Amino acid sequence: MGVLIFLIIVVTVLVIVMIGMAIKVVKQFEKGVLFRFGRLVGPRSPGLRFIVPFVDVLHRVSLRIVTMPIQSQGIITRDNVSVDVSAVAYFRVVDAVKSVIAIENVHAAINQIAQTTLRKVVGQHTLDETLSETDRINLDIREILDIATVEWGVEVTLVELKDIQLPDSMKRAMARQAEAEREKRAKIINAQGESLAAAALGDASDIMMGHPLALQLRNLQSLVEIGVDKNTTVVFPAPLMSTIGELGSFLARESAAAGAGAATTPSPADRTTSGPEPVLNGAPIPV
Repeated sequence: MGVLIFLIIVVTVLVIVMIGMAIKVVKQFEKGVLFRFGRLVGPRSPGLRFIVPFVDVLHRVSLRIVTMPIQSQGIITRDNVSVDVSAVAYFRVVDAVKSVIAIENVHAAINQIAQTTLRKVVGQHTLDETLSETDRINLDIREILDIATVEWGVEVTLVELKDIQLPDSMKRAMARQAEAEREKRAKIINAQGESLAAAALGDASDIMMGHPLALQLRNLQSLVEIGVDKNTTVVFPAPLMSTIGELGSFLARESAAAGAGAATTPSPADRTTSGPEPVLNGAPIPV
């Protein structure tokens, strides 16, 4: 009787263990690959799956996108500059059967081929191209990896250069180059400004040559601007004084001519003596 109970317990335990081994759950983001006696049976969709213990083997493969860092490595560019470049790759399994049958460890294989592809592609470009054309380099690496991994049932969705480390000497050289470029642009802008100013000054001189009075008025305006500062000492050259006298006479004649219709025109002598004397800063100006 005791032996029978023992056998029942053993059988019950074995049945429970067998049922536990026969029940498999494939998650929503996974795909199952079933083998029977080592031969491929086929893929299995997500859900509750039953297998034959000790006969069937079910491999579960994740279909989610995997982020894989590509470690930094020293690379010689086409113009013989040594740089340390690191990147990151994103891929996912699109064919679970191929990822199990075609390659033993798909993640390690992609990591290795990504490093060699990164070294190859960056080595085909100059340093300036590597720094300025990262989008094209990323696309080239992704296309090469995608072609190489299609037989493994893997799709490489994105590759990005993460960091580019330059030697200290190259950093200093690039800083000097950038400073020289800024100075060059500043000189070009300054030269363009001087050219425009010279052209405007030439146009103004042409206008003043046709109107002498405008030139004299401009001289007086300059004196007024100088006189704004009370501590400014102004030296009047003799030609300028005669110019002021001529301008005063001209203004007096214009005023007399304007009032000729309302009053009798005085003689030139009276006009000279009776007219108001030009005054500059409170001092009479000889005419």
